[in-house]
Amino acid sequence: MNIHEYQAKELLAKFGVPVPAGYAALSVEEAVAASKKLPGPLYVVKAQIHAGGRGKGKFKELGPDAKGGVRLARTEEEVRAAAADMLGNTLVTVQTGDAGKQVNRLYVTDGVDIAHEFYLALLVDRVTGRVAFVVSTEGGMDIETVAHDSPEKIHTFDVDPATGFMPHHGRAVANALGLTGDLAKQAQRLAGKVYDTFLGTDAAQIEINPLAVTEASGDSGAKLLVLDAKVGFDSNAAFRHKDLLELRDETEEDPQELEASKYDLAYIKLDGNIGCMVNGAGLAMATMDIIKLNGEFPANFLDVGGGANKEKVTAAFKIILSDPAVKGILVNIFGGTMRCDIIAEGIVAAAKEVNLSVPLVVRLEGTNVDKGKEILANSGLAIVPANDLGDAAKKIVAEVRSAA
Repeated sequence: MNIHEYQAKELLAKFGVPVPAGYAALSVEEAVAASKKLPGPLYVVKAQIHAGGRGKGKFKELGPDAKGGVRLARTEEEVRAAAADMLGNTLVTVQTGDAGKQVNRLYVTDGVDIAHEFYLALLVDRVTGRVAFVVSTEGGMDIETVAHDSPEKIHTFDVDPATGFMPHHGRAVANALGLTGDLAKQAQRLAGKVYDTFLGTDAAQIEINPLAVTEASGDSGAKLLVLDAKVGFDSNAAFRHKDLLELRDETEEDPQELEASKYDLAYIKLDGNIGCMVNGAGLAMATMDIIKLNGEFPANFLDVGGGANKEKVTAAFKIILSDPAVKGILVNIFGGTMRCDIIAEGIVAAAKEVNLSVPLVVRLEGTNVDKGKEILANSGLAIVPANDLGDAAKKIVAEVRSAA
């Protein structure tokens, strides 16, 4: 589960991470009211969507010369104009794809004088199974280019869960950023608090970009501030964080993926034309691969899991068929803990309920497979049986092409 920038920064602030003052807004008037609460004289009006690259993004409705989804404002009138441009319009960034995302929320935050921008992220290292820090002196909007062209400028290290975050981890962050004196101490404290946030919320990733050093002014020295943040959580730990579930913005999620989550189905929409329903992530990946090997492309990844029942299978069919690009469906089930006859009953019920009009190929193997095949054969539906995965892929590709 992902959350908006303003929510991420509010969460980090609860753990003591320094962030500039800011307020969320759902309307132009709320955006103007938010600016009045801030000291100024510089404000930043930021579109809130679940995608990066907002500053370089373009609004579909405003033309190619319009500014992006992050704008500076120095007066209430400029805040009003920026908010009016953004709210309700579609922002296209490198991460949204051509469809873009409609902006329904804004974040009006206090502007700061930036001396330097850094990059800091925490994530789970799948190799070591530990929380890893990713740190770079080259923060800002082009961090992807840095990773590609200058990987030596990105430093990584992980934290042993037996000891947790230690002072030497903080020093490693400060050293990687080239900070000394008071700024180094600030970096050490900030890194520890971000680590606390990561563990305390069961996060999957925390990305801070930029982590900024502000210009010193008057008696106030330079400060480290989080100017932008993305936070994603481990959905498997959601039951421990009911408060975080309240931060979920369902309008930012794919409707099919959202519906799938209600039935505990692992679903990801893809760009092909053959819908897939499989049990087990590895088997699902193999199914998608063999469809491509036979010259077509999968329309989705869908894992019904090991404990699917008739209701789950019916829901899975409805979700697959809600994609207009689907021209055929391949069901590939290996019944271990899951019985093939239960799957077959679900397939038949779903096909009848949704008035299935695209070719359907089913490959069943495992527990009660003969009973499952008998149910399919006696269903009166035009279900094409398959003997194995290779046979199933060939048949669904042939059916889709013949129907085209």
